[in-house]
Amino acid sequence: MMDRFTSMAVFVKAADLGSFTAAGTALGISSQMVGKHVSFLEERLGAQLLQRSTRRQSLTAIGHTFYERCRVVLAEVEAAEATARESSTTPRGRLRVSAPVTFGSIALAPLISAYLRISPQVEVALDLTDRYVDVVGEGYDAVIRLGLLKDSGLISRALVPYQLIACASPAYLATRGTPRTPADLAAHDCLGFVFASGQPFSEWRFDKEGQVHEVQVRSRFQVNDARVLKAAALEGQGIILQANLILADDVAAGRLVQVLPDYETPTRPLHILFAATRPPTQTLRSFIDHVVGRFGKLPSTGKH
Repeated sequence: MMDRFTSMAVFVKAADLGSFTAAGTALGISSQMVGKHVSFLEERLGAQLLQRSTRRQSLTAIGHTFYERCRVVLAEVEAAEATARESSTTPRGRLRVSAPVTFGSIALAPLISAYLRISPQVEVALDLTDRYVDVVGEGYDAVIRLGLLKDSGLISRALVPYQLIACASPAYLATRGTPRTPADLAAHDCLGFVFASGQPFSEWRFDKEGQVHEVQVRSRFQVNDARVLKAAALEGQGIILQANLILADDVAAGRLVQVLPDYETPTRPLHILFAATRPPTQTLRSFIDHVVGRFGKLPSTGKH
């Protein structure tokens, strides 16, 4: 069975050009196929649309009315397709994103603000949580995940690993001195991060030349928010061990000073993931590319 819209387009072209032969040449089909499309419409409508002779053709009264309507319909179809094409290339719509609290609040939130400025037709709902979320079951478009990935059937793209560094304010170091070895930290005030489980991060680990140095630090101030820890460090309350990604600007500006720079500190993988069960939309692709452009320095990974 012939497609009605195709037949309408062929009929309009035949009416515009005045012959089946000219319409067929313009459309890349035979004049006989043009005639079949017109006959299909006439049979469907139960009315003659064109009066044809060996030398000329003309629209009937019904054919003229139908021709005008077809032009409107075809124009609307073209406009709808143009809108769809634009929608497929212009980011728009709503994205639901999950990220760990510390990374999300300090690093990701400013990036989302920048992304929204260049994507005015996009909305982002950011959920900050340290729990392991179900991407598909909970309806997230993308998640930032810290730590080793499980075999979850998600597509992942690697971001810069989450590397910890130890820092303190110049005022604190001027008063308490600068630790030279990890063991020296035992005599310092260290700012303790508290995990969601309620356990404080009190055993700090450093590596040097293949030797592991673990020290049990003393934390007079403990909190489950890295932003608060950083504020306390800036105020000279003690030494902080947090992600370089979070502290880098303050270190570069001299507000914090890295201590024990000759020692390696732990790293944790960081990825952005999305469901493999459906192809990503243009909007999701643009968001992921924006995140990877800012935080991704490593090659993409495969399924996880």
